[in-house]
Amino acid sequence: MSEFFQIFQPGLRHQEQQRDLEKILVVDQDAGASGPKPLDLDSGSVTVRMPGGTMSEPTAPIPDDKDWTWVLEARCPECGYLGSEIQPSELPELVLQATAPWAEVLARPDVRTRPAPQVWSPLEYACHVRDVLLVFAERAVLIGDQEDPVFENWDQDATAIDDRYWEQDPAMVADEIATAAKVNAAVWAGIDADEWRRPGRRSNGSAFTLDTLGRYFLHDLRHHLADVGVRD
Repeated sequence: MSEFFQIFQPGLRHQEQQRDLEKILVVDQDAGASGPKPLDLDSGSVTVRMPGGTMSEPTAPIPDDKDWTWVLEARCPECGYLGSEIQPSELPELVLQATAPWAEVLARPDVRTRPAPQVWSPLEYACHVRDVLLVFAERAVLIGDQEDPVFENWDQDATAIDDRYWEQDPAMVADEIATAAKVNAAVWAGIDADEWRRPGRRSNGSAFTLDTLGRYFLHDLRHHLADVGVRD
């Protein structure tokens, strides 16, 4: 977890600490036991119990290995986004617009329900959007601070499993998206007109400027709204 995530996702840090605690809690075999307590190897037989309210790990979605950089020049047939229609100066406002609907999405009664076994639930998509906001803010800052930096690789599918997106609290995620969106928008707002052509690269060699990175990133936000049924 990068410093960006640690600063702007205190809720996620708390969840990690709680999971670590739950790993060492057990319940006595006696049905009348009062609840989880530290393991005592001298106390006799014990039965390990999954923490209350947790879910088994869901089926991992099919990895999306498409190179979506083409949306900078061609319209996405799934969400209608066309990167060439976006001016970089519009990014701060457009980021806030594209993240505002998540509060309502996360209040849905079926927010944890997957439409298909290998398709994320609205909650899982929301967690991903929150993390995308922070990852791309961090990358934009990196381009501003360094000459042609190489971005650290980010495995979004592994992050979803490691951070147990499906178990996170929808209300907390809604707050975190709102905070991350403000942070992200502020980064784009702080870029001067002569800085938009500063370069940076993904670990696979794909080259970006601050301009193309921002327009590429905005597609992710727009596309995931369509994924959960939010249309313009």
